[in-house]
Amino acid sequence: MAELSNWAFPAEMQPNPEEAQFDLETVLNSIVLLRAEVPDDAFTAGILGTERIGNGVVIRDDGLVLTIGYLITEATTIWLNTNHGTVVGGFPLAYDQATGFGLVQPLGRLGIPAVARGSVSSCAIGDDVVVAGQGGLKHALKAKVIAKREFAGYWEYLLDKALYTAPAHPHWSGAALIGGDGRLLGIGSLLVQEEIGGRVVQGNMIVPIDLLEPILGDLVKSGRANRPARPWLGVYATEVKGHVVVSDVARGGPAGRAGVTTGDIVMEVGSERVESLAGFYRKLWALGPAGVVVPLTLVREGAVSRVRVESVDRQELLRKPSLH
Repeated sequence: MAELSNWAFPAEMQPNPEEAQFDLETVLNSIVLLRAEVPDDAFTAGILGTERIGNGVVIRDDGLVLTIGYLITEATTIWLNTNHGTVVGGFPLAYDQATGFGLVQPLGRLGIPAVARGSVSSCAIGDDVVVAGQGGLKHALKAKVIAKREFAGYWEYLLDKALYTAPAHPHWSGAALIGGDGRLLGIGSLLVQEEIGGRVVQGNMIVPIDLLEPILGDLVKSGRANRPARPWLGVYATEVKGHVVVSDVARGGPAGRAGVTTGDIVMEVGSERVESLAGFYRKLWALGPAGVVVPLTLVREGAVSRVRVESVDRQELLRKPSLH
């Protein structure tokens, strides 16, 4: 705990409780530290590691914790720590691949309040917000919303409208984005670089809380949203000068088995031209649910080749949680 707790933002970077239009201390007490342990042989162990540390936010009176899903994927052990020193085990209830949200059910009483959920429609670019991890005021950061736009991630992930804030919180994973009314607006996902006024600054990409409401009931009930699983290829890709380039493929994944390799340029999905990472994903998902065969046209060292990738439901490759 020492390396996580023995630091603080300078006072001028912390929100001022006297200026807040809500009970800042109560809201900050709704945030927990989350530690997850993952087996060495888990599918995601090589990419995400076997020991993951981040944050979560209590969103219901029964203690249900919302976090960013990559922290708890394939976790066999989860511990939740509150600002008051309570430590409780947790069960990885759900991870939604499409939104990136994860849910943890505490296996004991956390004894802290739930934070009310808001909507990103209540905030505008330039608005003052708070990005906070567990640890109270010293780990809370005054920030501003600097953008609301699409985000495409290299791991076959796409948000139509993500939130971007600056300056960056150094412990962004699962951190809470709190609006001016004290409501939860989103969950921290990534460290990003943004250009503001001709200079590059570090900020955070936030998953909007609005994406949770339509699927929360399904996630709690069955562990996944009630919608068809998207086809997953196991391609890690990036945009380079208007082209989608394969930077890696998942070990044992569908694309690798079909012969896709690092350095390939994805030119077409089916008969549809690919010109952006977001476009690649939308064309891929438009072909049908997981299991659909995905025709790809690739360029490798100047030569055109075509492969057919038998997509899968990524969720089926992940270790399932179990109660002991």
